Amino acid sequence: MGVYIVSNRKIVRHKDEKVDSFSNDEYSIPNFRIAKCNFDDYKEPSAQAKKKKDYTNRNILDYKLFSEPEKQGYENVLEVLLSEKGLKKSSLTVSNLGGTQRMFYELYKNMSSTKDRSDVLIFIHGYAYTFDDELKAILDLKKIFIDNPASPIEHILFISWPASSSLVPLTYFDDKASSINSGNSLLRLFYFYTQFLKDIFSNRDLAPCNQRIHLMAHSMGNRVLQSMLYSFKRENILRVIDQVLLLNADVSYKVFEDSEDSFNKLPLLANRISVYLNRQDVILGISQFTKNILTPRLGKNGPSDIIQYKDTVSIIDCTFVKDDLLSGLKFDVGNHWGYLSSSQVQNDIFQNLYGVDRNLISGRVKENENIFTLVSQ
Repeated sequence: MGVYIVSNRKIVRHKDEKVDSFSNDEYSIPNFRIAKCNFDDYKEPSAQAKKKKDYTNRNILDYKLFSEPEKQGYENVLEVLLSEKGLKKSSLTVSNLGGTQRMFYELYKNMSSTKDRSDVLIFIHGYAYTFDDELKAILDLKKIFIDNPASPIEHILFISWPASSSLVPLTYFDDKASSINSGNSLLRLFYFYTQFLKDIFSNRDLAPCNQRIHLMAHSMGNRVLQSMLYSFKRENILRVIDQVLLLNADVSYKVFEDSEDSFNKLPLLANRISVYLNRQDVILGISQFTKNILTPRLGKNGPSDIIQYKDTVSIIDCTFVKDDLLSGLKFDVGNHWGYLSSSQVQNDIFQNLYGVDRNLISGRVKENENIFTLVSQ
């Protein structure tokens, strides 16, 4: 198991600490840094502990930033892997690897094990998250996707971006700017990954792990994804993602149209795209009428026209599901967090990640060839 944080947040040294940390500040930097979460000594805190002012940063979850690479590119990774196989003599070890080198090396080694499924989930959160909120979200995602035997996920790449810490509508505009910067960082990550694939598997002594990588974006996390896709050149896109899940997406319902030149690139990047929507999503209703000049939201209204992608893109209507896992005003009124609050939505997501044919996923009612409704059971 590996849980990694990929973040373009500012790096700080907190008072009385001897190691670098990610900042809670609402400020993004051009490049990203990578950290690995440590669960070896993790203990679930009590409700009382969670209320304390010191329940922040590493008191929530321990993590360690990777060093920057000594040398750019992935030649050192290749040399270490060949050395470990006894195919090349080298003084390099994994300790010489930094940044994406270290992360890709660890993922490749773990995903090349004999396990049936050791998939990776790339997750992009929505707006109004401090870094402390992100650490709490990582714990939730681990419980849902790694600890649950119904899920094929064993590794998570959490895309941390400096969203506003406030739910006040005006902060949305700050988040929109941050999402653009973060989209550029995400683009760099994908370019690094494709370069890693080329550098490593150009050597015939190393075989692909044959596991799957999935991408999930919630709410305005879809805006980060859109920013990446804007800059993605079609000729540079490799189909390296299996499933893309767009949850309650806070982007225009026209994003799949060619004039937008963004989500219409997803079929080049992934095998299957699933749009999870809720027509009673209050958060997206507020977004539509206060911040997006009456433009309908993808996660509330569905896409405007995807007929040319009907074989690849599915629409899953979650309007009628029950929140049986989490309750409270946020979930009961918002209808915006089904992947956290509804076991039925989670079950549908698990089957999607396993690659079950969309027509055979249980709990769905088929409306037409690519539109499905989840009916509360």
